[in-house]
Amino acid sequence: MINSRVYQQVESSLKVLSSSLDAKGLCIALSGGVDSVVLLHLCREYANKHNVILQAVYVNHGLSQHATQWQQFCQSLCETLNVPFVAKQVSITRKARTSLEAQAREARYQALDDAAKAGFAIVLGQHADDQVETFLLRLKRGSGLLGLGAMRATTQLASGRYCIRPLLAVSRSDIEAFARQFGLEHITDESNADDAFDRNFLRNQVIPLLTSRFNGFVANTLRSIDILQRQQTIIDEVSEEDLQKCRCRMALNITALQGLSCARRDNVIRLWLSKQGIEMPSQKQLDEIVQQAFSSRQDSQLEIRFKQGAVRRYRDALYWVTENSQKHDIETVNLNELSGQSTPVALQTGKGVRKPFTDEIVSIRYGRLKDKIKPQGKPGSNTLKHWLKDLHIPSWERDSIAVVYYNDTPVAVNGLFVSAEHAEDNGIIWVVKDD
Repeated sequence: MINSRVYQQVESSLKVLSSSLDAKGLCIALSGGVDSVVLLHLCREYANKHNVILQAVYVNHGLSQHATQWQQFCQSLCETLNVPFVAKQVSITRKARTSLEAQAREARYQALDDAAKAGFAIVLGQHADDQVETFLLRLKRGSGLLGLGAMRATTQLASGRYCIRPLLAVSRSDIEAFARQFGLEHITDESNADDAFDRNFLRNQVIPLLTSRFNGFVANTLRSIDILQRQQTIIDEVSEEDLQKCRCRMALNITALQGLSCARRDNVIRLWLSKQGIEMPSQKQLDEIVQQAFSSRQDSQLEIRFKQGAVRRYRDALYWVTENSQKHDIETVNLNELSGQSTPVALQTGKGVRKPFTDEIVSIRYGRLKDKIKPQGKPGSNTLKHWLKDLHIPSWERDSIAVVYYNDTPVAVNGLFVSAEHAEDNGIIWVVKDD
């Protein structure tokens, strides 16, 4: 039974974090270093006490000649502690204008997410000194309030999986003292001594100097980070309210944005992009979005590209647009084969169109925007392009909207309208599923 101040801190943190996430178990990110080894022992004690399922994952980046040896150490440690162990090999291809640290971190999170069991929260060993390093790194980069808030105790990956950091309030010195007290073996990564890496330089040179000069430097910095995070939470709440007022389906209404102050407007755009899973835009990109959106005509072809897609304007709204896979026509739809989840077309009964006659071939077509149709409730016949434009469907979406044909006649536009000539109150509704 471990009885120490460090364990009490971590136990309290794990109770709050894991219970709020309703996690099915804990997956410890195990590197073999002192931080993760101590974390593993603390989590094992917590798991035994509170009947929690554990798992440990080692990510082998292959960046050190000792990586395989460290993997063996981690596996042996987990066997001793009776903790299920998984090793994940990752390969890092160096990219221009991206640091090796950032690439390794991205690969590590992806590997942890892949290896962790469904419903498990990933437990990371970042501690108080890591938090201070992160704050200083972001200060150096000129980060704003969100960045200077450094690491949160709980974060969510793009997949939806949660990561928790129960050691954020525990200092490196306390972790090392815990390892000495209980005689815990661990490995030492030789790259941690290489001051060519910014984080190592801060860890080895800058922070020791600051702590020797300023009493309570780490604790005071953590207090400032906590204040910044609380202030960011308030901003997030206001931004969420503003976003709901500016949102029109998945788009942003430009007129509504113009009614906000510059700061609140910028925060709404950032929040909107973040909900699409987009990396935060630089201030230059943000200024470009605002300048072009507010100064261009409604019919202008605004397009600001990001790595994952682009911000585009249509009429009085901004849209986030990604590359859609090309839609393929379905030449013949057989009504007798529309049962089952795997079929791309489904039928419902209700206010729709009449059933096809026996001599009519049903097909699904895309991009035939010049074909004419008279929608139910409209005064005349016109092209599909005309009616989609009339419904304010952005130009880039029109080619991907499914149209149901009987022979060569369009009878229903998926989810939007039906042909007046074929409409029937007690008819069928064609539903073409998205890919």
